[in-house]
Amino acid sequence: MTPGQPRAFTIEPWAVREKELDLARLAQSESVFALGNGHIGLRGNFEEGEPFGLPGTYLNGLYEARPLPYAEAGYGYPEAGQTVVNITNGKIIRLLVDDEPFDVRYGRVVSHERVLDLRAGTLRRDVTWCSPGGKKVRVRSVRLVSFVQRALVGMEYIVEAVEEPVRVVVQSELVANEEVPVLSGDPRVAAALQRPLESLEYAATDSGAYLAHQTRRSGLRLAALMDHIWEGPDGTEVSSDAYEDVGRTTFIATLEPGESLTVHKLIAYGWSAARSRPAMRDQVGAAAAAARHTGWSGMLAEQRRYLDEFWQRGDVQVDGDPEIQQAVRFALFHILQAGSRAETRAIPAKGLTGPGYDGHAFWDTETFVLSVLTYTAPHAAADALRWRQSILPSAAERAEQLGLRGAAFPWRTIAGPECSAYWPAGTAAFHINADVADAVRRYVLATGDVEFERDTGVELLVATARLWLSLGWFDEVTGEFRIDGVTGPDEYSAICNNNVFTNLMAKRNLLAAADAVDRHRDIATEVAETELDEWRRAAAAMRVPWDERRGVHPAADRYTDLELWNFAATDNGQYPLLLHFPYFDLYRRQVVKQADLTMALFLCGDEFTDEQKARDFEYYEALTVRDSSLSAAIQAVVAAETGHLELAYDYWGEAALMDLLDLERNTRDGVHIAALAGAWIAAVNGFGGMRDHDGQLSFRPQLPPGIDRLAFTILWRNGRLSVSVTPGRVTYHWIDGVSVSFLHYGTEVKLSAGEQETLELPPVPSRPAPRQPMHREPLRRGR
Repeated sequence: MTPGQPRAFTIEPWAVREKELDLARLAQSESVFALGNGHIGLRGNFEEGEPFGLPGTYLNGLYEARPLPYAEAGYGYPEAGQTVVNITNGKIIRLLVDDEPFDVRYGRVVSHERVLDLRAGTLRRDVTWCSPGGKKVRVRSVRLVSFVQRALVGMEYIVEAVEEPVRVVVQSELVANEEVPVLSGDPRVAAALQRPLESLEYAATDSGAYLAHQTRRSGLRLAALMDHIWEGPDGTEVSSDAYEDVGRTTFIATLEPGESLTVHKLIAYGWSAARSRPAMRDQVGAAAAAARHTGWSGMLAEQRRYLDEFWQRGDVQVDGDPEIQQAVRFALFHILQAGSRAETRAIPAKGLTGPGYDGHAFWDTETFVLSVLTYTAPHAAADALRWRQSILPSAAERAEQLGLRGAAFPWRTIAGPECSAYWPAGTAAFHINADVADAVRRYVLATGDVEFERDTGVELLVATARLWLSLGWFDEVTGEFRIDGVTGPDEYSAICNNNVFTNLMAKRNLLAAADAVDRHRDIATEVAETELDEWRRAAAAMRVPWDERRGVHPAADRYTDLELWNFAATDNGQYPLLLHFPYFDLYRRQVVKQADLTMALFLCGDEFTDEQKARDFEYYEALTVRDSSLSAAIQAVVAAETGHLELAYDYWGEAALMDLLDLERNTRDGVHIAALAGAWIAAVNGFGGMRDHDGQLSFRPQLPPGIDRLAFTILWRNGRLSVSVTPGRVTYHWIDGVSVSFLHYGTEVKLSAGEQETLELPPVPSRPAPRQPMHREPLRRGR
């Protein structure tokens, strides 16, 4: 948001409120107001269907296939892509007031407010509208996607006559094959999304309708059923009808001033690649029947209870910056929505809030999103990793195709196969294997879930570890283990040798796999002792480049010898660079899209000295342009660790406010789930200083000027640890659980259930502020 630009949403601790109608921001607000549970996702479109920025209703894992043709063929190129499908829309409730359709573009909007309630888990709307004919009505709606009943969406719709009698017609609909604007310039995407659903069957009931479809290319079956409970004046008429792509229930009533018609709409969704039509029909029918049994008030109550439990174990409290307080809770809410009920499906980069990135999942999930879910909703983290286990056959097939052992997880996918047509940023980014392994290691360490480690963790760790011994090699001259020709997290550097992040994460992967096999020898009998020895030997000999002359770590071999990017000759309007300069130009110069070596300083921090961290951070800070939303949070963490607290605060704000302020002007495509996870990472790992190096939980907290208190709670080994940081001191409170042991600035602290301890914080080292590339300084907070 540029200075002076009006704010789209008010600042509140537990809600995101839009008090005025601004159609120019409609697509952004649809993403911000999206609801989901990891299985179902609804964009925050108006009930009446129009106007819209981008309509969207999604089921996790349901996609359409499309070809990936190439101008020049090459061995190992992925042959097919996958694109998330806008499925049957059940949000639509159209209203006619004395034969005039309710549409905010016509007549007069007297008032209009929408509220995303972060504690209730609902989107509320309240609008008073005067029709072109002068009839005034008040329309109130509430919608939710149930966290408790996974297949269900619930809506309350109330229309009230305000000044004089009106005849109203409410049309509640299921609509398939909506016309969707195609945001991609790729005609293959447009072709895949043009009427992707083929009708299988449809039916109307007294109180609703049922539609079943199948995707034309991928052959996935989808069922949607709506049912209604209503209350209105005497004489209210109700009827239903259904067609191939439309199901409709119509309510007709005459309302006196102050009278209202209330409709409760229950929508059940299901999809499958294997189940029969009758099974699908029965599934959604049973879900709708369960919702009717629960009732609307019951659905609201169970939604609130679910979120109350989540906030008790995962809330982050920020005193001194109400904007950041709201943003962090908004971030946590969307992260929960993205993963809570995904249940062995992927967590896409946009969650289920929009079609950005074609609905694909990336390494963002394991490195960012699971870093949050592991400590706040560990069941969701475990399910996301079980999804990785479920696509191991595709990953193993890809590795074999590439002449490698073990598994080669895809750079981007929905169902398992690699969907990236650009191999330097896709196939060559093998660090995804180590990212998955690190998420397994982190989850097992934080939860102590031995059953998960045996059933899922060992298989993932072994498959990922095996890749490195076939991808890398031992240099007989230096004795080092090298991994050449790979791409690290920074997508402005490609096909480099010995990327530090990749190598150190591979080292961690190899050691974690070896240790897991040792713990569970009875289920890892196919792993020979000689293979374990090779893993450990490779880890011990892992090459980590060092530039002696400059006293820093090159991001990869000879990286610091490259020509520096000419930032002085780059206009502010030429960012992001990838849209204004060819990749070959970016690849041969020192310029960083997103934290790479800096990310190694965070995730593999035990491999660096404090002085190395300070010098490395300063060096790469001057090169990093943050053309990726993944970068700011990681820079915040390392800035805080190296004593640059004000800079860390700036980056925290950028990560947390990415979507509420639409900082990258693309929130219309869906919220940035990883950047939102970064809001928590910057708070907990940055200012809380939380780490898990060497299997030991530790904290080194510090606060930036302007923040009076930062408090957060994490789940750890079936207990809750509360950390409350104020200027100069921190209080650790072990709320429940048997006992806990952790380090505070290197000193062991032990607490039993109910105990707390307050400790002093050491002074922050004074260092000169690092510089950023011209035009790429973060937005300053409070200064």
